[in-house]
Amino acid sequence: MRPHPSIADRLYGALSWLAFLAVSLPLVAVLCVLPGEDRRRRAARLAARTWVTLSGCSLAVRGLENLPPDSCIVAANHASYLDGLLLTAVLPPRFAFVIKREMTQVPVAHFLLRRIGSQFVERFDTRRGATDARRVLALAEARQCLAFFPEGTFHAEPGLRRFQNGAFAAAVRGNVPVVPVAIIGTRDMLPADAWLPRRRPLVVIVKPAVRHNGEHDAVAALRKACRSSILMDLGEPDLT
Repeated sequence: MRPHPSIADRLYGALSWLAFLAVSLPLVAVLCVLPGEDRRRRAARLAARTWVTLSGCSLAVRGLENLPPDSCIVAANHASYLDGLLLTAVLPPRFAFVIKREMTQVPVAHFLLRRIGSQFVERFDTRRGATDARRVLALAEARQCLAFFPEGTFHAEPGLRRFQNGAFAAAVRGNVPVVPVAIIGTRDMLPADAWLPRRRPLVVIVKPAVRHNGEHDAVAALRKACRSSILMDLGEPDLT
C-alpha cells in the first residue's frame, strides 16, 4: 500500500499542477496559431522546460553528447506520464514522438501532440496497427528523427518490461542508429496509480548509440542491445 501523502507532498503536488496549467494553457493557444511544425515543437520544448523550472523539479541530464547530429531513433523506458514531458524538455525539437493511439481519447493532449507532429500507433486493432506501423516506417525511411517508448505503456510496478519491435524495425528500415535513454525517478514522482506528483530527484541518461551491422535479425539485435543498455542504469528489475 502506498504511504499516505504528507502535507509537503500535497503542497508540492498542487504546485506542480499549477505550474502545468500555467504553461499548458498558453501553449494550447500558441499552437493553435503558430505556423510551422518546427516552431511548434520549439514552443512545446520551451513550455516543458518552463514547467521543470516552475515546479522546482530536480532534473539532471547526462550524455546529451551521445545524440548523433543527424537522423536517429530514441528508445526510452516508460514509467509515468511525466516521461513524455521530460523528453520534450531534453531532446532537440527535431524529434517526433511515436505514441499509443489511446492518447487520441484525451482531447487537450491529443491536440498538443498532433500539432507537434506526434505519430499515433494502434496497439489492439491489428489492421489499423499495421497501417500505423507502415506510416511510421515510411517516416524512418525518410530519415526523420523519432522517439519511442518501446514498452508501449507503463505500470505502477517497478521494472523494465518487454520491448516491442517498432522502434528497432524503424531504425533498420531507415538505416539509422538507436539511442537508448534511461529515465529514472518518474515512476516514484508520479506513478500510474496516483494523480499527485511528489518531489523526487529525476535523471535522464542518454546512452551511446547502438547500430546494427547487417545481422541476420538486426531488429532483435538492436532491441536486445538497447534494452540491456537501459537496464545498466535504470536500477529496476528486468521483468522478462
